[in-house]
Amino acid sequence: MPIYEYRCADCKRRVSVFFRSFSVTSDPNCPNCGGKNLSRLVSRVASVKSEDARLEAMSDPSSFGDVDENDPKSVARFMRKMGNQMGGEDLGPEFGEMVDRLESGESPEEIEKSMPGLGGEGMPGGGGMPGMGDMGDL
Repeated sequence: MPIYEYRCADCKRRVSVFFRSFSVTSDPNCPNCGGKNLSRLVSRVASVKSEDARLEAMSDPSSFGDVDENDPKSVARFMRKMGNQMGGEDLGPEFGEMVDRLESGESPEEIEKSMPGLGGEGMPGGGGMPGMGDMGDL
């Protein structure tokens, strides 16, 4: 049961059209405007990666290129991306709260003071928030 992506020339929208079988995929109508001027697009695909492959991709130094360790929002984007690449692993509510607060512009130091239970001695960077460590090591 395929789902194909199209661009409607009448309403200029990208639409997805579901077909019950591969043999009946001709002459679809736009679900938004009913138009028949549809051009088929190449759909995005997802590939399944092993945990080792995901970890290898996350450790690639080129993925750190756009992180500004002095900008909490930049660090938050990076942490959210890394969290998403963990493949649905539960990182706990503290992780979500920490990233949300970084995205709002709050400094890592302020967050660490208000969430003292995160991290601890022996962590990279002398303790603090998990994953933050010494951002200068990026």
